[in-house]
Amino acid sequence: MKLFEHEAKDVFRAFGMPTPPGGVARTPEEAKKQAEEVGKPVVVKAQVLAGKRGKAGGVKLADNPEEAKKHAEAILAMRINDLPVEAVLVEQKLDIQQEIYAGVTVDRNERKYVIIGSAVGGMSIEELAEESPEKIIKQYVDPDIGLHPFEARSMAIAMGFRGKYINKLAGFFLKLWEIVRAYDVELTEINPLILTADGRFLAADARLNIDDNALYRHRKMVDELQREPVEQNERERLATQEGMAYVELDGDIACICNGAGLTMATLDAVYLYGGNASTFLDLGGGANAERVEKGIEVAIKYDKVKAILINIMGGITRCDEVANGIVSAKRDGNITVPFVIRMVGTNEKEGQEILAKAGIPFLKTMEEAAQKVVSIVQEGA
Repeated sequence: MKLFEHEAKDVFRAFGMPTPPGGVARTPEEAKKQAEEVGKPVVVKAQVLAGKRGKAGGVKLADNPEEAKKHAEAILAMRINDLPVEAVLVEQKLDIQQEIYAGVTVDRNERKYVIIGSAVGGMSIEELAEESPEKIIKQYVDPDIGLHPFEARSMAIAMGFRGKYINKLAGFFLKLWEIVRAYDVELTEINPLILTADGRFLAADARLNIDDNALYRHRKMVDELQREPVEQNERERLATQEGMAYVELDGDIACICNGAGLTMATLDAVYLYGGNASTFLDLGGGANAERVEKGIEVAIKYDKVKAILINIMGGITRCDEVANGIVSAKRDGNITVPFVIRMVGTNEKEGQEILAKAGIPFLKTMEEAAQKVVSIVQEGA
C-alpha cells in the first residue's frame, strides 16, 4: 500500500521527525488558506502516487497566497502518469543549504533490509547509482537485530558529515528504521532530506510503501485513510477486473502471452533482438476468445505501444479461441498498431486457419516473432 506524501509525513511526525510547516488542500481556495497560514513563500506539490512530479509540472513555487491558489488550480487539473491529482500539499519554501537522500528498502538477495544514504539528494536514486555509485552509502540490517546507533552514525560520517550533524542525521536513519519495524514497510525514503541554512534537518519529501500482506496488522491506518490499498490507472484496473497480470514498462512493444514464465521469456526475446517491451500482460490459463479480446483492448490503451506481440503456448488455452479473439479485436476495435502472432499447441492448426482466413499472418517460433516485431517498430521509427 502506497501512502501519499502528506499521509507519509503524518507518520513521520508521529515518530518525531520534523517536516516543513504546511498542510493538504483539495481546492484552490484551500491552497490559498494554507499559504496564508504558513505566512511565507510556499511550495505547492501534487499529491499523486507517481514519481517525477516535478518534471511533469506538479511542483510549483509560490511567493504569496494568490500565486499558491493559481498553481493549485493548474495542478489539480493535471494527470500525472495517467493518475488524477486530487490534492496538493502546500508547505513552506525552505532555505536550503544541502539536499540529502535517506531511505530504507528490502534487499531480497541479501535477505536483509538496507539503509541507503547519499549526500547528493533531490534526484532519482536510480540515476545517481548509475552515474555516481560511489556517492551512495549502504548499511545492511538484519531484521532480527535492527539498526544500531553506531551504524547510523557511521553512515553519516561516510556521507561526509561532521560535528553536530552526525548525530542529527543518524537520528533520521534510526527513526526511519523505527517506522519500517512498526509498519511492515517495503520502502520508505526522504528525497530530499533538507539541511537548512540554520542547521536543521527537515523531511521535505516522504515516501512510504507498506507490505500489502501485512495490512491486516494495520487495519486502523487503512480504515483512517478510507481508500483502497492499491492505486491503479485505468488500464491496470481493467486488467485486474479481468484477472490478468499486467505491468507497464518503458518500451513500445506490448507482449500478450499466457503464463508468467512465457511472458517473461517473450520480454527477454524482444530485448535480445534490440527491442523494449511496453507491456507485460499474462492472460492466464484457459483464456477464451473474449478474454483475448479484452487483453488486446487493455494493451492498446497504453499510448507507448507501437506494436503488439501475441505469443501463445496452447495447453488448456486453445489456439482457435485465441485466434477468434484476435480476429474479433481487429474487426471491432480501433486498432492502428501492427500485430505479430505466434501460437502453438492445442488446436494450433485450427487457430492458424482462422487467422489465415482473416488475412492475419502468424509465425511459428518465438524467436521469429520477436525479431519480426522489433523490425516493424524500428522501421516505423
